[in-house]
Amino acid sequence: MVSGGPLVSVTVCVRNGAHWISDCMEALTSQSYRPLEIIAVDDGSTDGSKDVLEGWAGIHNEIEVTILTQSALGLSAGRNLALECSKGQWVAITDIDCRPDPYWIEELVRVSDGIGDEHVLAVTGRTIFDQGDTKISKIRSRSIATKYASRPRIASLANGPCSMFNRVSLLEVGGFDPSWYHAEDMEVSLRLIASGGIILYTPSAVVHHVAESSLSLFLKKRRRDARAHIRIARTYGQHGVKKPDGSLHRHDFTSDARNIVSLLPIMVIGVTMAISFVLLLPKNSPIWYIASFSVIAWLILTIGQWRRLLWSIALWVGALEGIIDAVLGRHGHNSLFSGKK
Repeated sequence: MVSGGPLVSVTVCVRNGAHWISDCMEALTSQSYRPLEIIAVDDGSTDGSKDVLEGWAGIHNEIEVTILTQSALGLSAGRNLALECSKGQWVAITDIDCRPDPYWIEELVRVSDGIGDEHVLAVTGRTIFDQGDTKISKIRSRSIATKYASRPRIASLANGPCSMFNRVSLLEVGGFDPSWYHAEDMEVSLRLIASGGIILYTPSAVVHHVAESSLSLFLKKRRRDARAHIRIARTYGQHGVKKPDGSLHRHDFTSDARNIVSLLPIMVIGVTMAISFVLLLPKNSPIWYIASFSVIAWLILTIGQWRRLLWSIALWVGALEGIIDAVLGRHGHNSLFSGKK
């Protein structure tokens, strides 16, 4: 056990995740770092999550666990409630479907002073998605692993499942914005960077995420990613955020989807061109047979890549929804015609 550092408040929110609570709370109360407090928020659950959480209230392994409740106001509102009630110099966040390693907080605190005169406002660790037993869970696990492999020490994102924020600085920038129903961790990270601070990434602070095995849930999250990217790009710039010295800090919000997003237009263009040739060319000519074969080949390729194609479709749908949000001025946007937020 490591003790003697600043108090760290660990916060976690849950809505209808009763089956995840015990594993998450067991991991949090097994942290090696002291002093530590845990604040768990029930966000209007209807599946008994509140009762399960309240069973954890009290002292566990010398760690005080506080349970708060609110109506279904959303993740950002829940994190803000925990933030307001926290007493730590640092406030860490994770998700209820995560299992932090015992040394997660210890490793975050270890690098929190930075090097030299670095103004560290947040420290983020590494999330490892379990591979699970399905094709989609393996795709997600590899995608996240590839993204973390290229993450620099000075990062652009304090990821929701595995990060720690300077409490005063987080309050000064307004905490988490409830109007951002998704990507609220990216949004608050860019606000911290714009204020002049930095986010440090340490790969030794590890949090394990349960496998994303549901294809429908996976596609729903990727659609929300794309929808949120429209807000990120419009509010903070297409490629990054301006720091006080005028320099640009680039973000990597869409780095794991760059190849996927082009799949849908490539498939559509390829099939459309091949079918056009089949319809326009003289039947039974050599070129007609080649074009017909191309149609079949494209269809086979599409079927073979159907999961990634659905992923690409979800990204395009999400982007369209984001544009509609901007036009209507909703979900964190000012109206498209009223200027940048």
